[in-house]
Amino acid sequence: MDFSRFNMTPPHLKEAMKLIKSGQLKEATNVIQKNLSGAAPASHTDENPIKDVTPSASTLEDNSTSKDKPTATGSDELFNKLPDKLQDFTDKMKNFKLDLPTMMDVSALRTGVHTHIEQPIPDNAQFLKGTLKSSQGSHDYRLYIPSNYAQAVEEGLRLPLVVMLHGCTQSPEDFAAGTRMNELAEEYRCLIVYPSQPTSANPNRCWNWFKPSDQQQGQGEPAWLAALTKSIIEDYAVDSSRVYIAGLSAGAAMAVIMAENYPEMYAAVGVHSGLAYRSATDLPSALMTMRQGGSATPKLSRNSKFVPTIVFHGDQDHTVSIRNGAQIFEQAEQRLQAQKTGLITHQHKQCTEQNCRSTQLEICDSEGVSQLEYWKIHGAGHSWAGGSSAGSYTDPKGPDASKEMLRFFLNHSLGHVDLT
Repeated sequence: MDFSRFNMTPPHLKEAMKLIKSGQLKEATNVIQKNLSGAAPASHTDENPIKDVTPSASTLEDNSTSKDKPTATGSDELFNKLPDKLQDFTDKMKNFKLDLPTMMDVSALRTGVHTHIEQPIPDNAQFLKGTLKSSQGSHDYRLYIPSNYAQAVEEGLRLPLVVMLHGCTQSPEDFAAGTRMNELAEEYRCLIVYPSQPTSANPNRCWNWFKPSDQQQGQGEPAWLAALTKSIIEDYAVDSSRVYIAGLSAGAAMAVIMAENYPEMYAAVGVHSGLAYRSATDLPSALMTMRQGGSATPKLSRNSKFVPTIVFHGDQDHTVSIRNGAQIFEQAEQRLQAQKTGLITHQHKQCTEQNCRSTQLEICDSEGVSQLEYWKIHGAGHSWAGGSSAGSYTDPKGPDASKEMLRFFLNHSLGHVDLT
């Protein structure tokens, strides 16, 4: 049955789609089951029930339904019976013509991966799949090489590299589509690498930012991400003095960890809806920090150098409290003030006739170069500002976080870099 002719989607299917997208497979099955039996589906007031950086102690499973299967009645003759397994259910769902781009490959949702149609790329550009084997195991990644890369090589140029860390339940492909970084790589002529966090490391594909073993140089996830960065630098025409790292949510928290532990590798860091370095060291403290920020801004050691930082956070983020964005800024400011003098602070607002969308706090050095920026986005939740609806966790209204990050990044470079 083609519901598009009536410009509607059955409410119980909408509800089920939201739950499947969030990885709540058992709940989605229950919604369908209740509807088939004539019961009203449970109410969900949160439009986006996924908690992007919530560390989960349980593994997503392929849930089976009860042996007793209700009989479909009325309009629900779309289903003759509730499938024994969610896979059978998703196969049936493919037969319906729903206006839901993320359902193009429903079967993959069993692994918690947001799915969508991969975006087209220009001629001569490449979006490569790769696997890096290191002391930390084998990990997959996607690498975007812009269409003008070959010309740059012929000209003897080396291009900037941006490492992009996705949030929980996301994939590299989803993150690329949502942030539009591949499109901007064409404009700014740079390479973009998207490391992939497997479900074997975290059931919800979260980077384990809250584990002490993944907060230090030379071990855990930071060691693998550093190895991947170094590998791309060695294998492609990358300017090692212009390598940057950014992320969303759990990925943003890990980007902060990378900047703290590998300041000799990254010339700047972009943090969107993230958390401060060592603001949590276990699961309970992670959950508490997400809801209300750390009890105090964690102090940094004096050994590492300041890495230029740009922070974005929505003031209506109910997944990761905006207090965390403020703590990231405060932490970076501590480091900056300890290492530079003559700093100048500015505050700007982006306003239209209707409202002010964001407030930007900026600290520049004595030469007027922006070293630290904090963009507070008014009315925004847990989403990438200015992103595309082709990906998850995006707020197309802006400001354009991707473009602002690249603008900020490309104003910074390291001195002589030796990564051997």
